Amino acid sequence: MSEFKSGYVGIIGRPNVGKSTLLNKMVGQKIAIISSKPQTTRSKILAIMSDEDSQVVFLDTPGFHSPKNKLGENMMKAVDSAIGDVDVLLMVVEPKDSITPSEEKIIEKIGDIPTILVINKTDTVKKEELLAVVKRYNEIHPFKETVFVSARTGDGVDILKSVIKENLYEGPMYYPEDMVTDQQERQIIAEIIREKMLHLLDKEVPHGIAIEIVKMKHRKKGEEDLYDINANIYCEKASHKGIIIGAGGKTLKEIGTRARLDCEKMLSAKVFMELWVKVKSDWRNSNNMLKEFGLIETDR
Repeated sequence: MSEFKSGYVGIIGRPNVGKSTLLNKMVGQKIAIISSKPQTTRSKILAIMSDEDSQVVFLDTPGFHSPKNKLGENMMKAVDSAIGDVDVLLMVVEPKDSITPSEEKIIEKIGDIPTILVINKTDTVKKEELLAVVKRYNEIHPFKETVFVSARTGDGVDILKSVIKENLYEGPMYYPEDMVTDQQERQIIAEIIREKMLHLLDKEVPHGIAIEIVKMKHRKKGEEDLYDINANIYCEKASHKGIIIGAGGKTLKEIGTRARLDCEKMLSAKVFMELWVKVKSDWRNSNNMLKEFGLIETDR
């Protein structure tokens, strides 16, 4: 009988390289929200991939960037925490012409942790261009392996899974085999609402929002399961509040409709959702507010 392998695997990289999309594809379901906007992931997200001979515990991290507020500082603490807390790292990059300064900073932090270079979006360039990318990155750091993937299509993901397992050692099953994340339902619902706002709102507005689930109540109507969910949406400016609500409440209604449909899929139940928009000036620089929203980095 083969040994059971397990370990913690951190996913790092600059914003918008497809880290969360890749995580969702590997686990086989949506754990992390995704959007085309930078800094979509705000905190360290734990996701679990289990099979009969292994358990991989992924830590998805915010994109590496220069912080402009205390929220950004805590996002970078989440990256540092993940790097210091894992057995293997996946450094996800795009097939660009050059290595960015933020990527150079990430590579400096890797040290001697076994790191797999994951080149994403390989369906967008020619094969000969990929070889140049591999050479460029391996000239500044001795990556243990290089894997080409397309998180969008799933190409190369099974190969990446195999490479990850090859780099793990014998170990215990850390979580129940049917568990895929340690996020609570309220946390997931708050992220679903925020994801819809990232898709529907532009510029600075969606980056200055935070979601608080103030009520989540399960009830029965005959044999049917129902959930009542109430949430506060916090923004930093009164002008942003008007944008979020929209003319005649149209934008807020659309946010609620899209979020409700996703929540119904997740909960396998009918959902009644009410959203309110409130202003909390400069909350991204308030440690108390960050703690209240669960955005202060804590030890695992």
